[in-house]
Amino acid sequence: MKLTHIHRLTALGLAVGMTAALTACGKGKDEAAASTAETAATSDTAATGETADDSAYAYLADFSFSDAFDENGYLKGVTAADYVNLPDDYADITISADLGQVSEDDITNYINTNVLASFATDTQVTDRAAADGDTVNIDYVGRIDGVAFDGGDSQGNGYDLTLGSGTFIDGFEDQIVGHTPGETFDVTVTFPENYGNADLSGKEAVFETTLHYIKESVTPELTDDWVKENLSATMNLNNIDELKAFVKSTMLYDNQSSEVYSALHDKVSYTDELPQIALDYYRDVLLYRIYTYAQNYGTTMDALLASGMMGSSYDNVDAYLKDAHDSIRSITQQALLMQAVAEKMGFRCDTATMNADFGRYYGTTDPTQYVTAYGENYVKMNVLQSDVMQNLIDNVKYE
Repeated sequence: MKLTHIHRLTALGLAVGMTAALTACGKGKDEAAASTAETAATSDTAATGETADDSAYAYLADFSFSDAFDENGYLKGVTAADYVNLPDDYADITISADLGQVSEDDITNYINTNVLASFATDTQVTDRAAADGDTVNIDYVGRIDGVAFDGGDSQGNGYDLTLGSGTFIDGFEDQIVGHTPGETFDVTVTFPENYGNADLSGKEAVFETTLHYIKESVTPELTDDWVKENLSATMNLNNIDELKAFVKSTMLYDNQSSEVYSALHDKVSYTDELPQIALDYYRDVLLYRIYTYAQNYGTTMDALLASGMMGSSYDNVDAYLKDAHDSIRSITQQALLMQAVAEKMGFRCDTATMNADFGRYYGTTDPTQYVTAYGENYVKMNVLQSDVMQNLIDNVKYE
C-alpha cells in the first residue's frame, strides 16, 4: 500500500480525531455499538468462566504520542537515510500549473467560509414576516380533536426550525411563512397514513404555534481593524493583506502537498526492514484508540472489535493488526521519507523553531494546547514535516 496524500498535522490530526471520537462516546450509534461490545464481553466471560482482560495491552495506559520522537522532531535513534534511498534529484518535482494558481475569488471565498463565518453572531429579527429559508424560533402545542397528544408539545423550550427544510411533516413549515414574530396562530396538518404511530397516522392535527423571532446570522465586515482585533493575538495577522497572504499559502499547500508527496514517493525506495521502534509506535497509535474506547465502556478490546464499533468487525486484536499491517508500514514509510528529506536539508525543529513556525501552518501562533495534549516532541515532528513539505512546494516546477 502506498500513501499518496500528506496533510498538515497528519499524525496530530489523527490524534485529535481520536479525542473527538472519544468525547462523543455514549451517543447515538456509538451507544448501540457499545451495548453490543458489552454484550460480547459478557458472553465471552460466560463461555470461559473467566474474566477477559487486556493485560497484554496495559502498557497503553501510559502511551504518549511524543515517546517516539526526540527534541528535534526526529524518530528517536533512527537515521531515516538508512531506510530510505533518496536520489540526488529528490527535490526536482514537476506538477500541474493549475495547482499553483489561487485566484482572488478563491481567497475571498475561503475567508468568508472559514474565517468570517467562525465569528458570525446570531441576531433575533422581529420586524418582518418569516420567509422560506428563514430559521425561526417557535413554540407549539399539537391537538387532535382538541386533545393534546404526546410528542406534540415543545413545552415552551423554543424550537429552531428552518423553513423549507422538510424537518416537520408536510405543510407545517409552509404555514409559518408570512407570519410575523409575536403572532400565535394555528397550523393544521394531516399525519401520513404510514407515519409510524398508529395513534397519529392519517389524523388531522392542529398546532397552536407561536413565532418568537427569526434568527439571522450576521457575519462581520472584513477590515484591517477587524483582522487586528480578532487575529493578531492568535495568528499574528494584523491586516487584510497579511490574512490574504496566509490564506493563499494555506490553499497552495493544500492544493499541492498531496501531488508533491506522491511525486517524491515515486522517486524513492525503502529497505525491506523498517525500524521496529517506528513500526511499534504507529501500531500503538492505532491500538491506543481501541484500548481507550474499551476502557471507557468497561469492556475488552477483543469484544469492542467484534462489535464492529471501530468500523469493521474483527475476531480479536491480532486479526485487526493483521488487517492493519500494510497501513502501519505505509505511515511508517511516510514518516521516514519526510525525516530523510529533513536530514538531507539539515532541518531540525527545536523549541524555538516550533514556536516560530507553528503559526505559519496551523492557524494559531500558540501551540500550548497541542503540547499539553500530545507532548512537545510530537508537535515538533508535525512542524518539521510541514517545514519540509513547504520547502518542497516552494521549489516545484510547473507544467
